[in-house]
Amino acid sequence: MIPTMAEFTRTRGRYEISTDPARLDLDAVHAYLTRSYWAEGIPKDVLAKAIAGSLCFSLFDGGAQVGFARVVTDRATFAYLCDVYVLEEYRGQGLGKWLVEELRSHPDLQGLRRFVLVTKDAQRLYEQFSFKTPERSGHYMEIFRPDVYKRSPG
Repeated sequence: MIPTMAEFTRTRGRYEISTDPARLDLDAVHAYLTRSYWAEGIPKDVLAKAIAGSLCFSLFDGGAQVGFARVVTDRATFAYLCDVYVLEEYRGQGLGKWLVEELRSHPDLQGLRRFVLVTKDAQRLYEQFSFKTPERSGHYMEIFRPDVYKRSPG
């Protein structure tokens, strides 16, 4: 049996990061991700299923969800960081860096052999946290279906 980690909460001024699934605002996360370049059109039920199987970090301003990050992990050897965002009006305050910094410090994400992510445009952000292009990227393989969330007409 895998032990369940206690709630992970960090506070900075009026902002808070929490892994408590009961606090996560699925509607807010869905509203952002459905318009993102990486999860455009994701159905809410698919997102809910993905969240249920992940370690999620919610960024709050008071009670409002203003950012999010999701880590798909076995909590022992591997983690995949995805769905990271901070709402546009909250950017430029270091909240994205803080979110990644705190998730990297989570006890369940220590000692992993591999921690990966895919980004089109935020390499400089993640390089600050020791992420780099894989040394053996020729070994990397994938099945990629970018249009999987787009429904066919009719």
